[in-house]
Amino acid sequence: MTNSKLLDQFRSFYFRNYPHDLETQIDYFSVFGGLDCEIDTTLEISVLIQTHILENFETLDKLITELTLNEKNYKRLLRALAIGDRRIFTAFNKAGLNNGNGGAALNYLQNRGLVQLEYSREVHPRNLYPKSKLKREDARHRISHKVLFTHPFIRFWFYFVAPNAKEIQEGNCQKFFHDFELKHNSYTSLVYEELSEVLLNYNLRDSHILSSGSFWNAKIEIDLLTITQNGKIYVGECKWTNHKINKKELHKLNDKCQKLGITPNQIVFFSKRGFSKELQQLSGPKLALYSSEDFHVLLKNSSKDTYKENFIN
Repeated sequence: MTNSKLLDQFRSFYFRNYPHDLETQIDYFSVFGGLDCEIDTTLEISVLIQTHILENFETLDKLITELTLNEKNYKRLLRALAIGDRRIFTAFNKAGLNNGNGGAALNYLQNRGLVQLEYSREVHPRNLYPKSKLKREDARHRISHKVLFTHPFIRFWFYFVAPNAKEIQEGNCQKFFHDFELKHNSYTSLVYEELSEVLLNYNLRDSHILSSGSFWNAKIEIDLLTITQNGKIYVGECKWTNHKINKKELHKLNDKCQKLGITPNQIVFFSKRGFSKELQQLSGPKLALYSSEDFHVLLKNSSKDTYKENFIN
């Protein structure tokens, strides 16, 4: 269902900073969303990061320390979740945690309001084929839920800042900015995917949505899968890259749907850089194409006074 907390933060960021376009809004929100500061969105994002984050490293590091109780397991798990595939068991392994101490860490982070669970909609092969003998890999397969950060800035911190903390404290930010330049688009993709779900569900607000979010199983991942009460299925992919989406991506998504045994009523694509002419010619009831400016509808009927910064507390 629609992440109202993320939507409130998105609106708050816009009416606090008034970026000149929605691409800038999404890009800058993915870094500063949830951070209690006003920024000049006419400046380059690297300049703003230097001014508001790196030059305030000591203050922000103290805040992170308070939020995590300076507990190593909590920080390790947040780091693993920030850079990984968000699956709980994978994150536990990367953080060097087991189900016991990893579960305790995850429980604290949830209660502290730093993360939230995204539940898997996968059906285990054992339930799909109750009377069949399963292959060993299928029988041993564990369904893993995923984790989302409730504030973009917290994920940004553990994705880029925490790994370079020592150098930043010494005044050397070269590696930080090298990492940021290489991984900026990849990092932003998750926030873009979350916002795309919010936009899709906003446009389906007159339908009763039974289930929405990303979908994953052992072999296939789809960015968006929304099912409504009347049985309609919407599937989508989100691309925060500097390339236009072309017809090849449509074929890939149709192939995923075929393997899952579903027939979508509509395929939706969200793209930072737009779409090829060939794909645009196919748009219609069966194919919806969204660009960055389409996110402006999420700001409708909102005001600066209505939405305040949903900062970590």
